[in-house]
Amino acid sequence: MSLSGEGALMGPFAGSRSDRTSTIAADDGAPLAVEEIEPVDGRARIAVVAVHGFALSRRSWFFQRQELAKAALPGVKHVYYDHRGHGQSAPSDARQSTIEQLALDLHAVLRTVAADTPVVLVGHSMGGMVIMELAQTCPELFAERVRGVGLIATAAGEIGAQGLPRSLLSKYNPLTRGVGELAEWQPGLVEFVRAAGGQLTRAAVRRLAFGSQDVPGELVDFMLEMLRETPVRQLTHFVDTLGSHNRYAALAGLKHTEVVVIGGDSDRLTPFAHAERIAAEVPRAKLVCVEGGGHMVHLEHHALVNRHLAELVRRVR
Repeated sequence: MSLSGEGALMGPFAGSRSDRTSTIAADDGAPLAVEEIEPVDGRARIAVVAVHGFALSRRSWFFQRQELAKAALPGVKHVYYDHRGHGQSAPSDARQSTIEQLALDLHAVLRTVAADTPVVLVGHSMGGMVIMELAQTCPELFAERVRGVGLIATAAGEIGAQGLPRSLLSKYNPLTRGVGELAEWQPGLVEFVRAAGGQLTRAAVRRLAFGSQDVPGELVDFMLEMLRETPVRQLTHFVDTLGSHNRYAALAGLKHTEVVVIGGDSDRLTPFAHAERIAAEVPRAKLVCVEGGGHMVHLEHHALVNRHLAELVRRVR
């Protein structure tokens, strides 16, 4: 992947490129940080809303923000926001740190910044789980307004069935002991938490997040920076909700939408078998396997992922 020329990475990824950065209130009043990029032709006819993954922030959509906003997609508004407990949004206590609450927050975002337009939802990892929960609790929204869904490196359940070997964990690591319950079902996510605590090497982050060993160093640095942005104590609050995630039944709520499921065949957190299972459960879903793609496939192979996302938007627009 070339990092030179137009769109080159400016360190450390230079943050936002949005028209508008604002704070909206969730249903319980918690402030959520939101970025909006208005369409170049001035009138939004459809909104693409991106939902990021666990331990990350809206900055993880860097290449989508850069490239999709520049694509020939007239009338498309782009929205990026931080989950509570992540990035620049409000802190979250253990009671509020659930996929159910995050789905309510997503609904609040939709009502506030895309109230009158059809929507395409794109979710990475935990973000995909949040979209599934919203489809389960608000099926009418998906029947009436959500025209398309992109699910990237995510799972509908059984997350602990596959993943990183537990040998990567150190039982003497105090941070790992503090999230021991998470270690029981998904040691890979414990590694994300450890990275956020500054206790993981660049080499380990490279192996955890990306499929290729020759991924540019700037991407690894960017991952480390994002992981350190959210306090570890916030991340540990999400242990219970991730451990109990099972939303295969929720996939029925996507039957009215166009769906693309994207996964990397070298993803060590949510192996490609999860993408296959989701696609098998969703009528007419398009399944994309990214050769050599890791868990951060939308960073590592952004051009390919963006091509499929743009195609999804064109189909439903």
